[in-house]
Amino acid sequence: MGVGDSLAAYFDFDEYGTDYRTETVAGATTFLAMAYIIVVNPAILSEAIMTDPPAGMNQGEVIQMLAVVTILASVAAILVMAFYAKRPFGLAPGMGLNAFFAFTVVIGLGVPWQVALAAVFVEGLIFIALTAIGARRYVIELFPEPVKFAVGAGIGIFLLFLGLQEMNVVAAYPDGTLVELGNFLLEPAALVAVAGLGLTLFLYARGIKGSIIVGILTTAAAGWVAALMLPNGEEQFAPPAYADVQEQGFVPYLLDVQYNFLPLVEGFVSGLGQITEDPLVFLLVVFTFFVVDFFDTAGTLIGVSGVAGFLDDDGNLPDIDKPLMADAVGTTVGAVIGTSTVTTFIESSTGVEEGGRTGFTALVVGLLFLASLAVVPLVSLMPLYATYIALVVVGIIMLQGVADIDWEDPVWAISGGLTITVMPLTASIADGLAAGILSYPLIKTAVGERRDVTLGQWILALALVAYYVFFFLADGGFVAF
Repeated sequence: MGVGDSLAAYFDFDEYGTDYRTETVAGATTFLAMAYIIVVNPAILSEAIMTDPPAGMNQGEVIQMLAVVTILASVAAILVMAFYAKRPFGLAPGMGLNAFFAFTVVIGLGVPWQVALAAVFVEGLIFIALTAIGARRYVIELFPEPVKFAVGAGIGIFLLFLGLQEMNVVAAYPDGTLVELGNFLLEPAALVAVAGLGLTLFLYARGIKGSIIVGILTTAAAGWVAALMLPNGEEQFAPPAYADVQEQGFVPYLLDVQYNFLPLVEGFVSGLGQITEDPLVFLLVVFTFFVVDFFDTAGTLIGVSGVAGFLDDDGNLPDIDKPLMADAVGTTVGAVIGTSTVTTFIESSTGVEEGGRTGFTALVVGLLFLASLAVVPLVSLMPLYATYIALVVVGIIMLQGVADIDWEDPVWAISGGLTITVMPLTASIADGLAAGILSYPLIKTAVGERRDVTLGQWILALALVAYYVFFFLADGGFVAF
């Protein structure tokens, strides 16, 4: 038996009725759909790292480092998914989770990014242990069905809302309604981003593969032209690395790429050393990350599996422990080298639609991520406003989950509806899941179906009540998420 036959047998090609061509095309499709994370994750996390940048490093160099670790953390998790879980899912640092890390924990709560990485590492180890004994699977299976089927759409609206804010389509309005339509016509960069979004949506509607990355690259190119051609254009349109390119020249800048991510590893080690300085604060950060990541990762995996059609009649994913282990290993490795939580990507459903059914699809995704190390020098040349197109488009794609909810059933309508709406309104995936989980037993009782609620679901709901009470009272109104 040759190598090709051995691989086909290992990945159960015959069982799924697939072949190398189908799996390869599926893997390439998934990679194109999620390749934007190589650009977007560094853009988001760099905001956190720049609160205390490594000595002598500017934002462009930090973005390049983060691009490298984004790729490496993705590859580590994908290899586990491919060879252990044997599922056709791609993984990378999660959207929403990276924003939570940067904007809520580091910038909002003032936790040093070094300590935040150490906290992600610790909760990653806890995830590995809990996954190994089946505890994560047990808790996830306690999630009510309406919540499982609604979580994908909730994440979608959250990402959509975040992307529109960054484009200034949605702006702050402190007097009454909190938000309003932003006057993006008066902001040249925002106008370019909105035009790029329109192009991306057009390409996606036309069924163009890799429409998201094409839209980002086209918008970035337009921004560069504007930066170079318009008076004072660099102030409006230039990416973080613009000053470096001016100083060094384009070709020397590309050759002087920052592949060395040791400063991020040193930051992680420094964060471990700061644990003893204030262990209570560190434990609170770990606990917060644990709760958010637990529910967020579970929600994303269920959302992906639902889109891919892998859930059973009860909304559960068979052998979910194995893909959960890929998330856990990726999170642990990613924290060590400098990135936030790794999770399964909803874009994996695009590869499934192309016929991908086995771990070989994931292996192709991982190999393409590895090959993308060659384009790292270009990542920091990407204007930040171009990268947020991905949030809006992915958010819209994920809204398809609302079709799986029985809106005529009050239990489904209330618990599913709360799951979907609370996520964007609180800027927290975990809060949305909690709203759905808490409401489910109450509404079931109200409609006379209390016996359908398991003891485990009551315990989970009560545990969430205790969690919120503890954090609100512990710091006079501390909001955990």
